[in-house]
Amino acid sequence: MSPVLPRRAFVKTVVSSATVLGGVPHLLLAAADKPALLGGRPVRTAPFPGWPVFDEHDEAAVAGVLRSGRWGRGGGPQVARFEAEFGRLMGAQHCLATANGTSALFASLGGLGISPGDEVILPPYTFVATLNVILLQYALPIFVDTDPETFQMDARRLKAAITERTTAIIPVHLGGGACDLDTILAVAGERRIPVVEDACQAHLAEWRGRRVGTLGATGCFSFQASKNLNCGEGGAVLTNDSELAEKCYAFHNNCRGRGTAGYDFTYLGSRGANLRLTEFQGALLLAQMARLEAQSRVREQNAVRLTRLLREIPGILPAKSYEGCTRNAYHLFMFRYDARAFAGLPRGRFLDALRAEGIPCSPGYSPLNEEPFIRATLRTRAYQRLFPADLLEHWAERTACPANRRLCAEAVWFTQNMLLGTAEDMEHIAAAILKIREHAAELAKSA
Repeated sequence: MSPVLPRRAFVKTVVSSATVLGGVPHLLLAAADKPALLGGRPVRTAPFPGWPVFDEHDEAAVAGVLRSGRWGRGGGPQVARFEAEFGRLMGAQHCLATANGTSALFASLGGLGISPGDEVILPPYTFVATLNVILLQYALPIFVDTDPETFQMDARRLKAAITERTTAIIPVHLGGGACDLDTILAVAGERRIPVVEDACQAHLAEWRGRRVGTLGATGCFSFQASKNLNCGEGGAVLTNDSELAEKCYAFHNNCRGRGTAGYDFTYLGSRGANLRLTEFQGALLLAQMARLEAQSRVREQNAVRLTRLLREIPGILPAKSYEGCTRNAYHLFMFRYDARAFAGLPRGRFLDALRAEGIPCSPGYSPLNEEPFIRATLRTRAYQRLFPADLLEHWAERTACPANRRLCAEAVWFTQNMLLGTAEDMEHIAAAILKIREHAAELAKSA
């Protein structure tokens, strides 16, 4: 167990951290003060930058669609324009705009022909949508454990999870970072298994200089309200495969191809759904894209600053990136919290103390592979008919993810809008954590 820093060492740590990155003297006092949760003055009371960001250009874009009277896909030019510009920005030959990120994943699996009785591999540290699209195809989700240092799928465990039933792999570029695509694509290529990149949180992230979402069979993005590029709800599928692009299009358009419109009821002989984006969303995304690169640079600069500060604090372990991740989108700033270095202060109490200091934070995901609804789904009539009884009986054992369970008990998140703040905002975060560490024993006793 790491001891709580003596006050002299504590002040030295704060001075060192603040000086290295241009900190200001009053942060020393803020860090040394009594925690706000124990009646002290909070490190900050000002809010972090709000989200979303918009101005008159966004208003004009939406109003223009309203006045045009052409609100649905195909009725106006906005969705098609967005697809062309987003595809060009990301470096993909084809872009299909969808109703949301879940729809993008669903259309990808539909376009690839993922069917009942198949197995699809995914990580357990992800939003539930990655799982739900597999269950919607009546396929069996197979979880591969997490690499706690990066918060990404542990690609070293991928090969062992593949069987003759495996028809797709969905790695998730969690938080804006990148999975180990070198290993994942190599393993998938050996078995000719398509990779669907879940890049819903990774706008502009890169793997060896290429945008993530363009290296697999498809790449899926979300433009939901919290995302770095957002229109409230929206999504996109990227691919460099022309035939697959058309299959995904038909799936998202109720089995109707690109040439069908109005009362032309010609179908392509596949399953499908209505997963279309509206002209309002297309226009808003085009306006939002104008500030995406500048916002991304601010996030990156602040994330580098915050990482340097937090690495100086024992017990705080910022998420690492793989060597191939040449750009992190920082939809989330994630770190692991080791309570042993904070006098045993439970993570929940640490989060409460951090919020009291004016620092919004989250504990992140719970273990997705352990959710009771999955077991209930596998007990349904459909799954009992599709899969052998012994396969379902041993599913939980096969998909156990102990490293992910530990990560879920240690993780702490900051959201991307916090990284749009100032350098001083990042120093406030570090000062608040230092203050909590200095008084960890008192906070633990007062719980």
